[in-house]
Amino acid sequence: MTAAASPTTRRVVIAEDEALIRMDLAEMLGEEGYDVVGQAADGEQAIALAEELAPDLVILDVKMPRLDGITAAERIAEQRIAPVVILTAFSQRELVERARDAGAMAYLVKPFTRTDLVPAIEMAVSRFTELHALEQEVADLAERLATRKAVDRAKGVLQKDLGLSEPDAFRWIQKTAMDLRLSMRQVADGVVEHGPGQPAG
Repeated sequence: MTAAASPTTRRVVIAEDEALIRMDLAEMLGEEGYDVVGQAADGEQAIALAEELAPDLVILDVKMPRLDGITAAERIAEQRIAPVVILTAFSQRELVERARDAGAMAYLVKPFTRTDLVPAIEMAVSRFTELHALEQEVADLAERLATRKAVDRAKGVLQKDLGLSEPDAFRWIQKTAMDLRLSMRQVADGVVEHGPGQPAG
């Protein structure tokens, strides 16, 4: 019951065409303190539930009838409804890339355990929050993409040099940008070029 104590229970929609896996996943989420508000057996149903229920998270299997998980992820991400975690039965690099391009924030390879599930969910939620913060700062789509890439590179430097987690590295960039009255892109570029010692080089 680790997450059950948290003040805000995350509402989750899950989509998986194999009923047994779907039941297992719903049970796992419930035991971890998440609230499964909707279950779908195909991609179209998943989108409809996400639009109707506006959950905090959507978990989608890659291979589903009517509409696959990657296409569904793309539609959900386009509408900025919720972060998406993709479930895949095999660790296929190309599938993972496609899922990420479609807007999925994290992925899980089946069979997974409860210990894999929570970090993937928290990663997806944190990346979705980051994306929202970047969108508020940068209006232009091309510039936003460039900013996101710069921030991702800078996060890598901060994780290595300062031993920070990914969310903490993002918060470091955000806070430094605010403190120095710079854009996150300027801070990120500074970190990549000069290291965390002189963020705005």
